[in-house]
Amino acid sequence: MFIGHFAVGFGAKRLTPQVSLGTLFMAAQFIDLLWPTLLLLGVEQVRIAPGAVGPPLEFIHYPISHSLLLVGVWAVLFSAVYLVLQLKPRAAVILGLVVLSHWLLDLFVHYPDLPLYPGSAVMLGLRGWAYPMLEMGIELGLFAGAVWLYWRSTQASDRTGQWALWSLVALLVVIQLANSFGPSPPSVTAIVWAGQAQWLLIVWGYWIDRHRRAVIR
Repeated sequence: MFIGHFAVGFGAKRLTPQVSLGTLFMAAQFIDLLWPTLLLLGVEQVRIAPGAVGPPLEFIHYPISHSLLLVGVWAVLFSAVYLVLQLKPRAAVILGLVVLSHWLLDLFVHYPDLPLYPGSAVMLGLRGWAYPMLEMGIELGLFAGAVWLYWRSTQASDRTGQWALWSLVALLVVIQLANSFGPSPPSVTAIVWAGQAQWLLIVWGYWIDRHRRAVIR
C-alpha cells in the first residue's frame, strides 16, 4: 500500500480545509516515515524477498512503527502536538484518525505480519497483496476518488496551483506502478533512503496548498 495512503491525505482535505495538504500527507504516512528511521537504527527489521506476490519484502519485526497499539499511540501524539501548535480541536482529531488509517489500510493488503502490540503472538493481515490486480484496482480507484475530492474542495490561485497538483498526482501513480512492477530493491539501505525521500512529497504537498485555496462547491 502506497498510493492509498496519499489518497487519505487528499480526501481528508475536504473535512479539514484549514489543514495543509502537506500536514495531511505527513499524518497519512507518519508510520512509514518512522519505519525507515527505525530500520536505519537497527530497531526494526525487513528482508528483501524477490519473487513474493506483492512487495518483494518480508516484514520481520516492526512493532514500534506498525503494531496496532503503538500506531494508536502515535495517532494520539500527532493529534496532541497539532492541537498544542494550532489550537484546532476538530482538525487535531481528524489528523489523529488519518494517522490511524494507515494501519487499517495496511491491514487490508498485508499478509499476517501486523502485530497487535509489541511482543504479540497474534499477527493480522487480510492478504490483499495475494490478489495484485484487484488490490491495484482498489488502490488506484481510492486515489482517483480522493484526488477528485481534493480538486473539488480547492481552487488554484495561479498556474502553479494547477501544474504542481497534477504533476504530483502523475508522479505518485508512477511510483505506485514502479513499486508494483519494478525490480526488487537492491538493499535494505535503499529501502531506508527511498522511505526518507517521502519527505519531499510532503514538502510538495505544502507547496501545492500555498497555491490553492479552499472553496465550497
